[in-house]
Amino acid sequence: MTKTRGKTDTHGFDEHEADHFDEHHGHDPSIGEMQLDDRSALRRVAGLSTELTDVTEVEYRQLRLERVVLVGVWTSGTAAQAEASMAELAALAETAGSEVLEGLVQRRDKPDAATYIGSGKANELRDVVLATGADTVIADGELTPAQLTALEKVVKVKVVDRTALILDIFAQHATSSEGKAQVALAQMQYMLPRLRGWGESMSRQAGGRAGSNGGVGLRGPGETKIETDRRRIRERMAKLRREIKDMKGARDTKRTQRLRSEVPSVAIVGYTNAGKSSLLNALTGAGVLVQNALFATLDPTTRKAEFEDGRQYVLTDTVGFVRHLPTQLVEAFRSTLEEVTDADLLVHVVDGSDPLPTDQIKAVREVITEVLRETDAPAPPELLVVNKIDAADPVTLTQLRSLLPGAAFVSARTGEGMAELREQLADLVKSPEVEVNVLVPYTRGDLVARIHADGRILGSSHEPEGTLVRAKVPEALASALRDYRHSA
Repeated sequence: MTKTRGKTDTHGFDEHEADHFDEHHGHDPSIGEMQLDDRSALRRVAGLSTELTDVTEVEYRQLRLERVVLVGVWTSGTAAQAEASMAELAALAETAGSEVLEGLVQRRDKPDAATYIGSGKANELRDVVLATGADTVIADGELTPAQLTALEKVVKVKVVDRTALILDIFAQHATSSEGKAQVALAQMQYMLPRLRGWGESMSRQAGGRAGSNGGVGLRGPGETKIETDRRRIRERMAKLRREIKDMKGARDTKRTQRLRSEVPSVAIVGYTNAGKSSLLNALTGAGVLVQNALFATLDPTTRKAEFEDGRQYVLTDTVGFVRHLPTQLVEAFRSTLEEVTDADLLVHVVDGSDPLPTDQIKAVREVITEVLRETDAPAPPELLVVNKIDAADPVTLTQLRSLLPGAAFVSARTGEGMAELREQLADLVKSPEVEVNVLVPYTRGDLVARIHADGRILGSSHEPEGTLVRAKVPEALASALRDYRHSA
């Protein structure tokens, strides 16, 4: 073999490797020897292990939705409500990146325990799948693992339920580390009872006294592959819960600082795609993402704003709600939803262009009630804001004005009604202020700074003894200034 310093020969060996090879073989390598060396030099490729290494990629069924057929069960309500539910499912599917080809609704008293829609409708669904060339069926409900398996056996394509679809959208749209952790936890909670292993008999660990002196008859099947996967998922879930708890501590610290400063807090809640982010931008100029899609923004955004009289307040945009919001998401996003419990006012945004806006209001209030019930917090006052009046039907708006007498009707896109909304917010967010006239010594510059930060200066002057200030301040700050009252 020809060796050249600093270069590689035709066999792919450098100088050091060639010397090492000659020491062991003493001659030019044969083809078989090179093949043997190549084989022994193979490295294990990450992600191809038979053991579960990344549960989110291996076992969680990725929703590569392209051509889908929708199916739902109409158990109660009017035909309009059933159609609205299917239209919302179609919007969810399109947000996830799919093309909706067809939709079927089955009228039943309750979903079929075996196939969700019944055997006859399942066969009909199979014919529709064949005719349209669909690769996925999306069910408008949460299917049990047995229903999911049975329906897939009939239609012979992938079946996805509403919960998995919403989880997939959340996974696509989560950007912050907290949001990603919350979505991952919700996915694993959903995935755990739906794991599909290679079979209960294929164990990965020997049980009993296998491998020792147990002998014949004492070698049990051990832990099966699917049990191993479940154990690893539970370990990963426990780790995610710890991470979310740590992140919650940071969020609680920020919230406590806001509460300590006694700046009023306003939380924007509402149905997904009702225009919450648009309203936040219109009120504060925050510039957060606005998109005509369901669950476009997941991470809560807090921005500071001012009323016309100069008072400051903070506005928080929360995650959107939807009918039958998966319980896994409510639990995973609990730290985010806790912004609602500490708010001084809830701005409940309703999509005025939606066919059934009252159903939106009901769905949002159900989630808020559930969150408040678990925290034992009193419900904050609520201001209903009907958004998108520029795109709403005039007849629907007239009906809403009579149904919701205290609501504000605005268009965040055109700015119509925004001035009246700001006035309503200023009237509803009353900070308990006390007028004080104090002479603060120059050694207590911290108190003067607090007056400027938390209060409203009505007049000030610099006297020989200190700073004479007349201002309106919160009650807590007024008590701290009690020793420096000035009688003049």
